[in-house]
Amino acid sequence: MSKEHQLTPNICAVWVWFIPLIPLTFAAALFFGNLQTLSFLWVNSFTQYVPDMIWAWLTFLGNGWGIFAICFPLLLLAPRLLTAGIIAGAISAIASSTLKFLFELPRPAAVLDAESFYRIGEPLLHKAFPSGHTLTAFAIASALYFSCKIQTRRPLLVLFIVAALVGLSRNAVGAHWLTDVFGGAAFGMWCGLLGALLAQYIPEDWLAPTKIWPRLIAMGGLVALYSHFTQTMDLTHNLPLQYASIALIVITLVLFTKTQFIKSQ
Repeated sequence: MSKEHQLTPNICAVWVWFIPLIPLTFAAALFFGNLQTLSFLWVNSFTQYVPDMIWAWLTFLGNGWGIFAICFPLLLLAPRLLTAGIIAGAISAIASSTLKFLFELPRPAAVLDAESFYRIGEPLLHKAFPSGHTLTAFAIASALYFSCKIQTRRPLLVLFIVAALVGLSRNAVGAHWLTDVFGGAAFGMWCGLLGALLAQYIPEDWLAPTKIWPRLIAMGGLVALYSHFTQTMDLTHNLPLQYASIALIVITLVLFTKTQFIKSQ
């Protein structure tokens, strides 16, 4: 492994792995303090002043296929970062499904009167904790952030702001309690840290465009294209973003294919 890709101190430091306990503590305080409904209604009420399109697009950033498409150009620009994100995304998908199955908690629409809060899209009733979109957003943000060199990380702090807004959007659209959002943030950061840690063990030469791993990722881009063509990503408001994502994937695949011919020559 080359020196620039050795494990960074921030990933190895024990204290970093305790950071997710902060949002997890907030989640526990809201749940056991009987503040879950009150906090949800309060946040849901003031978020109504923001256009639905904004919250829908933020939710798109927590959709697995959506965020994969947006990050897909990293296949050419920074394949190790994309690899960390893919590993973190896979771990977060397993964690989200497992935790939702274990807790099996009802969502706001299953507990509250439909007229008491604002909702965008079809009502979701079950598997509230944790918020999968929030978990995914924080997993990708953490994976990308901790995969970078320490001296280049500061601008990437904005990723955590975006991830927090994704979590807020899940409350704004009426899909999740604030407890679910905090829980998703906590578990998402752990998944992202794991993704960044595991990605650093991949040898540099495995990431060359003509190697099997980048080509497998490119095939994943084809699957993402199919998903964007055949599905509505959470809300119909997101169709413009889906079309933009399709264009982004196609352009990246064209450029990636071009590199295959250049390298072979």
